[in-house]
Amino acid sequence: MDAAEQLIEALQRIEQLNEELSQTNQGVVALYSELDIKAEELRKATELKSKFLSYISHEFRTPLGAIVSLSRLLLGHTDGPLSAEQEKQINFVKSSAEELTEMVDDLLDLAKIEAGRLSVSPGWFEMVDLFAALRGMFGPLLQSEHVALVFEEPEGFPRVFTDDRKLSQILRNFVSNALKFTQHGEVRVTARREGDMAVFCVSDTGIGISPAHIPALFQDFIQIDAPIQKRLRGSGLGLSLSKRLAQLLGGDVDATSELGKGSVFRVWIPFVIPAQN
Repeated sequence: MDAAEQLIEALQRIEQLNEELSQTNQGVVALYSELDIKAEELRKATELKSKFLSYISHEFRTPLGAIVSLSRLLLGHTDGPLSAEQEKQINFVKSSAEELTEMVDDLLDLAKIEAGRLSVSPGWFEMVDLFAALRGMFGPLLQSEHVALVFEEPEGFPRVFTDDRKLSQILRNFVSNALKFTQHGEVRVTARREGDMAVFCVSDTGIGISPAHIPALFQDFIQIDAPIQKRLRGSGLGLSLSKRLAQLLGGDVDATSELGKGSVFRVWIPFVIPAQN
């Protein structure tokens, strides 16, 4: 084969490669176009879901608030005394309405987070003040003399610059869950420093969780299948919302547990929240 034939053959190969490259580019462009369409569809679906959750949450809040208020009036014997059975049933109605109200509030917060409309309002505060507020909040709610709620004083803990309401909401979710599933022993709340992060732990001596269930704990509507769980139903949103709130504050959450020995739920956040975009 002489030089001219080699050149012709090389040019033919180049032309063939160019054709294959052109077809590949067309395929890539088509793929990107399809991905853009799917991304837009996903964005619209997420927006619709957020709007739906927000709308439903607002629509539920008014009647639920009325049910709770009326239940309190009846339990206050405003219209006369109640029989033991009547009081029991009204307490059931009240507690059910309060649980639904809590779920509605969680749904509304989740919808705001997904829509990017949940704002962060950071400020400087002392951890002892936050713990004191939580202690005062949960003290009257302790219903079992067999369970102690302990807040270890965070002595020497530096001030924190973050949204204390959202941090409090996370810790309230953790403590509420711990009290719900602890029948004997204690629920202990502690804080420690790890570098530039503040780590808060809520530990309990409750029923515990199988390690196989830990990865799914912070997903929406997850509930652990245990005998006590059937009696004490929750929305399954509290832990998912806690994770979203912690990430909003520049941190995260995790948990460790052992069946029959209790659980430890942790949230860590930076001492100074990163600047919000």
